[in-house]
Formats: sequence, structure tokens, C-alpha cells
Amino acid sequence: MRAVSYAQFGGSEVLRVADVPVPEPGPGQVRVRVAASAVHPVDLMVRSGRFPAPLPTGLPYTPGWDVAGSVDAVGPSVEEFTIGDEVIGFSPWLRTTVGAHAEYVVLDAAWLTSAPTGVPATEAATLPTNGLAAAQALDLLALPAGSTVLVTGAAGQVGGFVLALARASGLHATGLAGADDREFVESLGAAFLSRDDPTGTFDAVVDLAVIGSSLLDLVRDGGGFVAASPPLRPEPVRGIRTFALEVEPDGSRLGELVKLVTTGDIPLRVADVYPFADVAAAHDRLAQGGVRGGVVIVP
Repeated sequence: MRAVSYAQFGGSEVLRVADVPVPEPGPGQVRVRVAASAVHPVDLMVRSGRFPAPLPTGLPYTPGWDVAGSVDAVGPSVEEFTIGDEVIGFSPWLRTTVGAHAEYVVLDAAWLTSAPTGVPATEAATLPTNGLAAAQALDLLALPAGSTVLVTGAAGQVGGFVLALARASGLHATGLAGADDREFVESLGAAFLSRDDPTGTFDAVVDLAVIGSSLLDLVRDGGGFVAASPPLRPEPVRGIRTFALEVEPDGSRLGELVKLVTTGDIPLRVADVYPFADVAAAHDRLAQGGVRGGVVIVP
């Protein structure tokens, strides 16, 4: 099968499409024929060798966190999926070294859920990583309905999902973004706050734009703060609970997000779609910044 791969760290020029063996599912696992996957900013960091956490030993890597596709084979003890089922899922590939930027990927069945009905795979592929990140950020805060939450990077993929989920959960969200993104932020039922002048007091902050500990000044005593990754988690002050986001595979939680997609409560956005052969261009597009929607690659 074909898979995106790189054997050394560097710029987008290190990316290749390689021929690799088709993986076989083991007990409790499912093999998915991949229809679409997404590229994320973290993929650029890993590829360049700038990722701040330890990486798996031994290149080459086949990256890819998101998968949208159909079940191609099932391993022993799998009862919830059958061949032909349309599914989506999240692959924690930095731990498993099993990336979804391939024609086939094997994942634990518990990491998958049924794909949203009637949604193109290119759109569905934008949900798993970013949707789970948004849901798990709010899960960490465990805010009661009516609470206020400030979301930085609100016009990005994760930020948009946080705003949508906050509305669905009865929270009052405020999105910190640039002026050009005001319409999008308000379309998700959130108040808009210019990133040039962050002011106010909130029960919690989800800091996806990596503004940092200065935002603790906007959190009430005893409130909550979620950083975008463990190295960015600030020390608690004034009784504020601080957390770091680490996305975990969770097919059940992903299934709840799919329901919100089908009811229209969560919008899916695609910026660009590239074939595997143009994966370097996909990385370069993301590196330019200002992307509003998922950058998706297809076999």
C-alpha cells in the first residue's frame, strides 16, 4: 500500500509517498481503508524535529491522527463493526507509530465510531482530533451550565469546536480572535473579543492560541485554565485549576460529537484537499498560517 512517510527531519521536502506492507488487525482491532485524513500544525513540528516532547525511536514515520474511511477487515473479538461500515477515528500515532496518512490503517475498535451519515469523508476527517481536543478541554474544566469561558484561537479548528460545544452545553463562550473572524465567532453563539485587547473576567480560559500565563489575570479566583499542551501548563495561582490538553482516543466520546454534527450543532470546515502526492504542498499551505478549516489529504 501507499503511505506518506519521512525518513529524516526537515522541511516539507522530506515527505515521500512510500510503498509499505498492508497492516493486519489483531484482537480488538479494525483495519480501515482510508478515504481522508487531516494535517495539523503539530505535524509540521514533528516533521521538522521541533516537537517539545520525546518522539518514537526509529524513523521513518508515517504520520496521521485522523481517519475517515470504511472497515476493510476486523480482528478477533470485534463485534461492533463489520466490513463496509463507514467510520471515523483518532490514531495517537506518536505513541503507536501507526499513522493514518496511508491507504490502510489498523486501530483499536474502541477508538472508532460510525461516520456521520451523508457527510463527505473529507469533511468527516476534520472531526476526530480537533473535536476530541475541544470536548476533552471542556471535560477537564467540568463547568456547570451558565459558566463563562474565554476561548483563544477561537477561529481555528479546535477553537470553533470549543465554541460550538460550549453553546451545546449551556455555557457562555467568548471567542478571542482577529477582526476578520468576528462573524464566524458570533455565528457559533459566542461573544467576540478582539485579540488586540483581551479584557474581562471569566470562569475559565481555554488557551489554544498559546498566549500563556498572562491570561490567568482574566480568570476569577478558583476558576479554570486549559493550556494547549503539557509544557505550556502554568502554575496555579489564586486557586485557579490549571490543566494541559492531551488528546486521547475515545470512540464513545467521538460518537457523541457525530450526533452534534448530524443535528447541525457542530459545523465542519474544509480549507483545502490534497492528494498524497501533494502532501508537501498541504504542509506548506498550513505553514503559511491563516487557514480557516481543515487541510485534508486523500489517497
